[in-house]
Amino acid sequence: MAKLNSVAFLLACMLIFVSCSDNDPEQSSDDDSPVLQIIVSDDVTLNPSGVAPLSALIDIETSEATRIGIRVFGKNEEGSDVVKDFDAVATDHQIPVHGLYADFNNTVEITFYDASGTILGVESYQVQTAPLIPDMPQITIQKAERDRMAAGMTLVSYFGHAGSMTPQRPFIFDSYGDIRWYLDFSSSQTLNSLFFDNGMERLANGNFYFGFGNFLGSNSPGANKIYEINLFGNIINTWEMPGFGFHHEVSEKPNGNFLVTVNKLGAATIEDYLIEIDRNTGQIINEWNLNESLDNTRTTLINDPVDWIHVNAITYDTNDDTIIISGRTQGMIKLTNDNDVVWIMGPHEDWGLSPNGTDLTQYLLQPLDNTGSAIVNGLVLDGDENHPDFEWNWYQHAPQVMPNGNVMLFDNGDNRNFVGGTYSRAVEYKVDVNDMSIQQVWQYGKERDAETYSRIVSDVDYIVDNNSVLFSPGATAFNGGEYGKSIEIDYGTKEILFEATITPPISVFQITFHRTERLSLYSED
Repeated sequence: MAKLNSVAFLLACMLIFVSCSDNDPEQSSDDDSPVLQIIVSDDVTLNPSGVAPLSALIDIETSEATRIGIRVFGKNEEGSDVVKDFDAVATDHQIPVHGLYADFNNTVEITFYDASGTILGVESYQVQTAPLIPDMPQITIQKAERDRMAAGMTLVSYFGHAGSMTPQRPFIFDSYGDIRWYLDFSSSQTLNSLFFDNGMERLANGNFYFGFGNFLGSNSPGANKIYEINLFGNIINTWEMPGFGFHHEVSEKPNGNFLVTVNKLGAATIEDYLIEIDRNTGQIINEWNLNESLDNTRTTLINDPVDWIHVNAITYDTNDDTIIISGRTQGMIKLTNDNDVVWIMGPHEDWGLSPNGTDLTQYLLQPLDNTGSAIVNGLVLDGDENHPDFEWNWYQHAPQVMPNGNVMLFDNGDNRNFVGGTYSRAVEYKVDVNDMSIQQVWQYGKERDAETYSRIVSDVDYIVDNNSVLFSPGATAFNGGEYGKSIEIDYGTKEILFEATITPPISVFQITFHRTERLSLYSED
């Protein structure tokens, strides 16, 4: 009897699966003969938001409560598939589908489970997409160690174009160089002139966020706000900053608040204020005026009384509840919430007094060599020369605090040693605030010389889960070409695990992108 029951169950399952065949997404949801028996109705909408051409929404009603899993079949091996399981058990499903190919008849497979996890059946849908818009770049994969590189795809905060500079068009590409997601806000009334400057990042909740700045004096009504969007490009939330204008960077704190680099509207100087916005209330709860804590008359790296520091990044240090800022033309500075200086990372030359009479030289970090001995050569301290074990950061971007407490950043190298740069680096420094010392413990990029030299923009990320570093020079001009690179390096061996060259139709000021990030297409659960 048990054997007969097993055979009957097997035959029933076969009948369910044999009944499955491709569904035409052009068919309306009132088709009275659904292919899979548990499907009451279904409908596929490509690009439901109007700004996400490689995304679709599948609406499905089932006759019993089900849980859904999807697979977007890749063009290459199984690793190019996009797979996502959803937690909800329901009879009505709105299934977000991301990771489609452009100009392709994509196969999307949906698996239905009951509440206990038993498979009830599988249905496939064909989704035809349009070609990429002409603004998108050529992506060339030089190397991809897919079994060793960090998982996920690469998000590019892109600045290249074929026609108009704005709106900027973020995109995500896979390890084979295929673009699998992008946003085109050309038809958006709010974001059709989007300039997100440094770019966008993923929030802890899985959505993306960015600031919208006024580019070259444009007066877009959507500017000077922080935006939260989902993968469809729908605006989920916004935060205003009355009295301030956004530029460069917004960073999410662990408590959800935003740290923002801003201009003080009506001030005589620019790019020298920072604010914190309360995520829940939208109120500005803290303000840092760098004209009060630093010396805005220091002209060692630049002689510009208006844009004297050019803050291009801000990050939070959980170890001591401080912020670290990158002042492109002054150095890296750690500040307390009361705007007091903790340390200054950069060439020592010409640091003096703050407006309140504080001697800023007491906050200058003392370089150490590989043995831990102090480097006393004044030419090295001031930045005129490099030491075999140590180089200062020059016109840097993208600082981050690593799990070990060290600071990693993108050392652009512009004006290196006050004469000019030929190489950029990802570099890690160990800072000891007790003895005010700094030691260079890791670097990559100097060996690539002009091939990865980017005097502006750019990014670096330490990827904790893979013990690797994503090195992203975004404005490289070499051998007559203008491009950006996204390079993943094994932290221990410095072996290249992944390298892609991104070449736009047109770059802006030689900028291809502001940053790249490795992430899962769907946010982690």
